[in-house]
Amino acid sequence: VVLTSILSAVNTGAYASSRMLYGLAKDHYAPRIFARTTRRGIPMAALVATVCMSLATFASSIFGQTFYMWLVTATGLTGFIAWIGIALSHYRFRRAFKLQGHDLSELKYHSKLYPLGPILAMVLCLVVIAGQDIPSMASLDWSHLGMTYFSVVLVLALYLGYKFINHTKIVKLADMDLSGAGSAD
Repeated sequence: VVLTSILSAVNTGAYASSRMLYGLAKDHYAPRIFARTTRRGIPMAALVATVCMSLATFASSIFGQTFYMWLVTATGLTGFIAWIGIALSHYRFRRAFKLQGHDLSELKYHSKLYPLGPILAMVLCLVVIAGQDIPSMASLDWSHLGMTYFSVVLVLALYLGYKFINHTKIVKLADMDLSGAGSAD
């Protein structure tokens, strides 16, 4: 039963990760090679890359527990960071939608808890992130704090690096392109 669970988790991870890398490449956010597929539609380069990364992560356990923990914590809080982005996107989209003169009846999905829902989601995710290592915060254990919050620093560095390299700006609500909003796609 345990082996079946492990294999199922590995299969799910390989499938989801390779398809995410494929999608990023299709949208020009990752190297083009990852957008190629076999005749049967399998993104083989993306699959091989994600399996190799998984094997490298697993093999890293030979370098000791500390190295492995740094790898694990590099992804630990990213789910909560992603949910902050999702909630913020939803909040800004709805504000832009109304500001640009659209009616909510144009949308297929209506969030009943808007604006409280996305605001509450952002606040709760921030509370979870902040509360990850209260004992290390209280004792100012910088090595544990660095390990715990490494993913936050990593995401911020990648975000700011992308903005710097590509000279992007936050789009004003009035300037958002909502041409596909409310469509049945």
